[in-house]
Amino acid sequence: MNPISSAPAARFSRSCVHTRDLQRLAARIRINATEMVAPHGFGYLGQALSSADFLAVLFGGGYIRPTWDRFILSPGHYAVAFYAVAVEMGLIDRAELRNYGADGALLEAISTERTPVVDITCGSLGQGLSGAIGFALAARFAGDDRHVFAFLSDGEMEEGQTWEAALFASHHRLEGLTAFIDANDSQVDGPVSSVTTIAPLLDKWRSFGWAAVEIDGHDLREIQIALESGQTGKPLVVIGRTHVTGGLRSIPATMDGHFVKLSPEVTAAVIAELELVGEQG
Repeated sequence: MNPISSAPAARFSRSCVHTRDLQRLAARIRINATEMVAPHGFGYLGQALSSADFLAVLFGGGYIRPTWDRFILSPGHYAVAFYAVAVEMGLIDRAELRNYGADGALLEAISTERTPVVDITCGSLGQGLSGAIGFALAARFAGDDRHVFAFLSDGEMEEGQTWEAALFASHHRLEGLTAFIDANDSQVDGPVSSVTTIAPLLDKWRSFGWAAVEIDGHDLREIQIALESGQTGKPLVVIGRTHVTGGLRSIPATMDGHFVKLSPEVTAAVIAELELVGEQG
């Protein structure tokens, strides 16, 4: 399921979508992800909790036109977050969520070439930006207005290929390319900052010739402003500082956020907290 439209849908004005609606969508993304992971008792829930606000703005705020603009999911273990928003946008059948991560299921726990809707997703980390550049160049050569959005993780900043791609995109002045980095300081071996020092990210990206902004990745308004802050002749990177638990009080502070273990009690508490957030949105 990867439909390609013959013509773009109209972009929505930011004013058309109220912040409360985006807050409700972000809560639904987190609830969907929790319900997908819970039957297994463990999984990549933290990735959805940290990135839900950005995905809510990108898809729910009308910044990406699904099936026309390109979406690249570089870190494959973030697939749970993408499925969770895609079902809310009508891009994936909700019934598929029940089979998430099961043997032979369409929605695999780590995305592959079978993953629906996304234009590129990667196994080895660090490759997504290179694929995004290919799409951005193709759009330029075709003379169409497709925009390319590349979703990256901060752990991928440890990969040399990411920086080679960043240099290439800047050299070719790919202003039709926007990258978002979910900077939640989490990877399998522990905090990113304890494995490899990647700071200062903002200065690094600017020195590579990108328009770069660093924001609170859980602030819906800041995300909106950041997505509109591109500069002529430059690709844009948005560095979103996030928390791997999404700031939920119901998740114990001692829990491993990279690969969450969910008991029935924690699952119930998380969903109850998120439902309350959604009602307040």
